[in-house]
Amino acid sequence: MALRDTVLVVDDTPDTLGFLTEALERAGITALVATGGPQALALVGRLVPDLVLLDAMMPGMDGFETCRRLKAGPAAHVPVIFMTALSDTEHVVAGLDAGGVDYVTKPIRLDELLARIRVHLANARAARSARAALDTSGAALVAVDGAGALLWSTPGAAAMLRAAWPEDGALPAGLPARLAAGRDAPGPVTAAGADGRPALRFAHLGAAAPGETLFRLSLHDARPDEAVLQGRFPLTAREAEVLLWLARGKSNRDIAAILDLAPRTVNKHLETVFAKLGVENRASAAVLATRALGER
Repeated sequence: MALRDTVLVVDDTPDTLGFLTEALERAGITALVATGGPQALALVGRLVPDLVLLDAMMPGMDGFETCRRLKAGPAAHVPVIFMTALSDTEHVVAGLDAGGVDYVTKPIRLDELLARIRVHLANARAARSARAALDTSGAALVAVDGAGALLWSTPGAAAMLRAAWPEDGALPAGLPARLAAGRDAPGPVTAAGADGRPALRFAHLGAAAPGETLFRLSLHDARPDEAVLQGRFPLTAREAEVLLWLARGKSNRDIAAILDLAPRTVNKHLETVFAKLGVENRASAAVLATRALGER
């Protein structure tokens, strides 16, 4: 028998809880209920649902704060749909900023709500399957949210994080902000390990899911780029320099000026580089060099 999906409904209005619980059960979904944020957090500490329906405006801890706290705990990967009578843009944005994936307005239209629930449950299952596949692949990958906070990591990445920061394997202060900035200006981010431990390098890979950015984790190689290329390919030091500037998009004339060489000498070096790399043109050589530097 297939396991039923579980949805946590958080609302301070008993009538709404009853109405939604009955509708979910009729749709074949197990419903859990909480009448406020603190109760929802306590419940999730014991059982993580597949999805959360969350009232935005509740006394005490409102839905936005409840969502932020849910996303900081074991339910970080669980999709949250806000329910609100407020359709103003600022409230919609507040819900999404807090970690929600969607919202519905009250009075709730059941057909629409159930359709949205099914879509987000399917997306969540796909994301879990993808993470499971990554876990078994041995890849060292981490996913962070919009603020750069760690959402999940593969076992290989978790081991590297614990080796770099052994107290709890959490990201050190300042690193989440740097990773968040890396979404808009993709490029490797390097962070020193605690107490002289090896530094880690976070290579931006792109979006893993809505609200998730994926990074590949590796030990940081502190060697200069030229040394990395020389270690990867059978090149002389000068040939590695020429290849590096080629990979950075420089023309032969530019490379000659940068390295204080005659253009003809640069041409000769490139001929040798192409032969040693087994390629026929600049583009292929640049691809190999860029890949080698990216895998350092």
